Amino acid sequence: MAKLHFHYSTMNAGKTTLLLQAAHNYNEGGMHTYLLTASVDDRAGPGRIGSRIGLTREAECFGTGEDLYAKVEARLAEGAVACIFVDEAQFLTPDQVWQLARVVDDLGVPVMAYGLRVDFRGELFPGSATLLALADEMREVRTICKCGRKATMVVRRGAGGEVLHDGAQVQIGGNETYESLCRRHWREAMGDRRPD
Repeated sequence: MAKLHFHYSTMNAGKTTLLLQAAHNYNEGGMHTYLLTASVDDRAGPGRIGSRIGLTREAECFGTGEDLYAKVEARLAEGAVACIFVDEAQFLTPDQVWQLARVVDDLGVPVMAYGLRVDFRGELFPGSATLLALADEMREVRTICKCGRKATMVVRRGAGGEVLHDGAQVQIGGNETYESLCRRHWREAMGDRRPD
């Protein structure tokens, strides 16, 4: 039975590495997969999914206005797909998450979505919020804060290393821009708690 899965975390937890490993396992078993990634994030190159440890794969890009149900239907017309993998799922719109739910329910193809849960302000991304509401299965991919606790938040830093409190929800970046922290250290970084 097909399900909608959501694997979520903060930055640098290894979500993309897990996605690429899972897709590889399907392919090694002789099954075809369909990989999608957000067109807004081209750090690995246009139409590529890339992990920090150097693994990459080609993928089709999706934009905010695209109908993913129609996109998947068109791909299925070319041949069977055992699983659909979506990287950078936080950039999905709520409508696109519903479209992926329809892919699972109506077309019988499992969807594995990987993405961030919250932004640098501690607010849910709209795509992530909808995935948290609709996913059949959810898995937190864990990483750690500098103190050793589980990191659940992320701060955005400016060019001079200062912690930013405002700005657009979406700003593409990696370790030079974002740092994953536990809630306590995130609050300290945001000026909401005095350091011990």
